[in-house]
Amino acid sequence: MAVRSSATAEDLPEMSFAGQQDTFLNVRGQSAVLDAVRRCWASLWTARAIDYRLRNGVAADEVALAVVVQELVAADAAGVLFTRDPVTGAGEDVLVNAAWGLGESIVGGQVTPDTYVVARGGQVRDQVIGDKAVMTVRTDGGTREEAVPQERRAAAVLSPAALGELAALGVRIEELYGRPMDVEWVVRDGRFWVVQARPITGLRERPVEVWNDSLAGDYLWTCANLGEAIPSVMTPCTWSLVEIFMSEAMSLSRLGPHRLSGNIGGRFYLNLSLTFAAGNALGLGALVRNASEQAFGRIPAGVSVPPLPMSRWRVLWSTLSGAVPFLRRVVGYQRRLPELLAAAPDRCAGLHERIAAVGDAGELAALWHSAVEPLLRDCSRMLAAGARLDGAGLVRIRPRLRKLVGEADANALLTGLSSGGAALASLGPVLGLGELARGEIDRETFVRRWGHRCPDEFEVSVPRPAEDPEWIDRQLAGLRSSGTDPVELLARQERAREAAWARLRSRFPRKERALRRRIAGAARAARGREAARSEVIRAFWVLRAFVLRAGGLIGCGDDLFFLRVEEVIAVLDGSREPLGLVPDRRQTYRAYVDLGPYPTLVRGRFDPVRWAAWADRRFDVFDESGQLAPLSDAVRGFAGAAGVVEGAVRVLGSVDEGDSLRIGEILVTTVTNVGWTPLFPRAAAVVTDVGAPLSHAAIVARELGIPAVVGCGNATARLRSGDRVRVDGAAGTVEVLG
Repeated sequence: MAVRSSATAEDLPEMSFAGQQDTFLNVRGQSAVLDAVRRCWASLWTARAIDYRLRNGVAADEVALAVVVQELVAADAAGVLFTRDPVTGAGEDVLVNAAWGLGESIVGGQVTPDTYVVARGGQVRDQVIGDKAVMTVRTDGGTREEAVPQERRAAAVLSPAALGELAALGVRIEELYGRPMDVEWVVRDGRFWVVQARPITGLRERPVEVWNDSLAGDYLWTCANLGEAIPSVMTPCTWSLVEIFMSEAMSLSRLGPHRLSGNIGGRFYLNLSLTFAAGNALGLGALVRNASEQAFGRIPAGVSVPPLPMSRWRVLWSTLSGAVPFLRRVVGYQRRLPELLAAAPDRCAGLHERIAAVGDAGELAALWHSAVEPLLRDCSRMLAAGARLDGAGLVRIRPRLRKLVGEADANALLTGLSSGGAALASLGPVLGLGELARGEIDRETFVRRWGHRCPDEFEVSVPRPAEDPEWIDRQLAGLRSSGTDPVELLARQERAREAAWARLRSRFPRKERALRRRIAGAARAARGREAARSEVIRAFWVLRAFVLRAGGLIGCGDDLFFLRVEEVIAVLDGSREPLGLVPDRRQTYRAYVDLGPYPTLVRGRFDPVRWAAWADRRFDVFDESGQLAPLSDAVRGFAGAAGVVEGAVRVLGSVDEGDSLRIGEILVTTVTNVGWTPLFPRAAAVVTDVGAPLSHAAIVARELGIPAVVGCGNATARLRSGDRVRVDGAAGTVEVLG
C-alpha cells in the first residue's frame, strides 16, 4: 500500500506544501499500515512542516490532515505531468517528467528525469533524455534506491505513442477541474494510472496578446535614455500615444519597414540597429557610436549591433528623405520655441477646462481631432526643436574635456545647467519644493508649474501629483527631514565648478574662452530640451484627462486605458466592438507587469515570460545570438557624477519606497527620472542599473554635486540594503566594504 498525506493547507492554488508531510510506500500488513497512518499524521508537526507554515502565514489552528491509503502500483516507470508550463504559465503544450521505477526518485531529486514537451494534440515537440542513474524499487520491507542498468540510463522512458496517450489524460484532468493541473502518474505493463492530481501552484498569469516587437527581426534594442522617462509597462492607450510622439519628435521614426521604437513586453525600447545603420550610411559611424555610448550606455564586449537587411544606398535614401523635411520643420519650431514654451501651460489649462465641460461623446471625439491631437503633435515637435538647439553639443564636448582635465573636473565644468536665472526643468520639482518650503511660492503656484511631473509621467493611466492633495505634504516632509536645501547643494557645486575653471585657466589659459562659449551653448540647449520635455509631459496630462472623460461619458471607467487611442475615438463615435478587447488586454498588461524589469539591452528575439523564469537571467543584456561573457561580481558603471563617499546601501524597487531612504544612505535602484529627483538631496550617492553619462541620474546628480555611478547593469542584483559600500563617481565603481 501507499500511505500519503492530504492536509487542508496542502496544494492550495496560491502555494504548495508538497513534500512537507511524509509519504510511506510499499507498506504491507494491517499493523504496518496503521503505524504508517499515525506517522503520517504526526508529520504535520515536524519542525520542517511547522517552519514552512510559519513562513507562509498559515496558523496552527487552521490546518488539519487526512491520510490517503492507496494500493501501490508496481510501477515500471513513474513521473509528473504539468498541463501548463509551471514556470512560464504557457499552455500550448503539456510538460512531462519521467523516470524508471517508483516516483520517489523524481520527487526526492535523486535522479535527472526525461523531460518531454508534448502538444495538446499528442505530438512530441521536444525531448531531453535525462541520465537516470538510480531508480526507486519495492523490497519486502519497503523501498530502496538501486542503480539503473547501463543500457536503460540513456533510453527514453516513454514512446511517442505513450506520451500522446498521457498528454490526452492530462488534458482531460485539466478540463475536469477547470484549472491547470500537476498530475502524478505511474505506468505498469503499458497501462497508465493516476495517483494524484493537484492545482499547479504559484502559476503566473499568462499574456493573452503578444506585445513584442523584438520578434520582428534581429535588432539590438535599448531601454536606456527615453526608456528612463517610460520606465514601466505601458497600457495600450499610452503606447499608441507614444507612437504619435515618436513620429513627430524623431527624425527617423523608421527606415523602410524597420521601426526606431518598439514595444517589448509592454516596455519601451529604442532600436540601435536603425540609428547605427543611418550613421554608417552618412559616414558618421564614429560620431553615432560615441553619442550612443553617452546617451544609452556602453555595449558589452561580445554583443554586436546587427546590421539592417538594407543596402547602404537604400538606407541613405530613406534617411535623407525623412530627415530633410523633418529638419525644415524643426528650424521653423526653433524660431518660435520661446513663445511656444511660454504659451503651452495656458494652452493645456484651457484644454483641461474644455474637456471637463464636454457633455457628449461625439463632441469629445471632435475635440480630439480639432485640439487634443494637435496639442500632442505640437508639443512633440517642440521637443524635437529643443533637443536640437545645439545639435550634439554635450556629446561632442564631454570626451574632449575628459581628455583635457580628467573625469572629476570635466564633471564639474559641465554643471551649471540651472545657473544664470534659468532652471533645468529636471530639477524643477525639487527646487520648487525648496521655494515652497521657504515661503517664496504658494502651493497653487507649485502645482501649476510642476504638478504634472512624476515617475511614470508618460503613462496616462497614472495619476499626477496635482491629483493627489497629500503628495506635496509628503515631499515637503522628505525634503525637511533631509536637512538640506537644494539651493545649498547648487551653491556648493557652483564653488566646485569655479575651482575647476581656475585649474583649467592655469593650465590652458588660451582655451578657456572657447570652452566657456561651447559649454554655455550646450547648457542653453539642455535647458531648452528639458523645458520642451516638460511641456510634452504637461500635454500627456491633458491626454489622461481626455481618456478619463471619455470613460466617464460612455460609462467604461478606466477600461479605455486598454484601448489604443484610435479605438477610443471609435468608441466615442458609437462602436462598442473595441471594448471586447479590454479583458484580454488587462490580463496581458498584468502578466507583463508581474515579470518586473527586463534587460537594458536586448539582442534578437526575446521572450520576456521565459526570460523571467530563468534563475541565471541577466538584467544588463540578453543576446539570442550566443554566449555572453560572465557577468562580473564587481559593480561598475559609468562615471555619472564625481566624488567619493562611503555609506549604507538602500535598494529601492520604486519611488513609492522612497520614505525608507534615510539621510546619508546610498540610493541604489534600476533607473531614475524626474519623479525621483526629490529624493536626491537625502542620498549620499546614487547608483543605477540603467543609465549613461547623459542620463537623468547623471545630469541631476552632477548639478547637485552628489556622486553617481550609472548604467551598472547589476547593482540591484549584487547589492542589498544595509551593505556598506564606497562609491567613486569619477571612476564609476562601487566597492563593497562589508
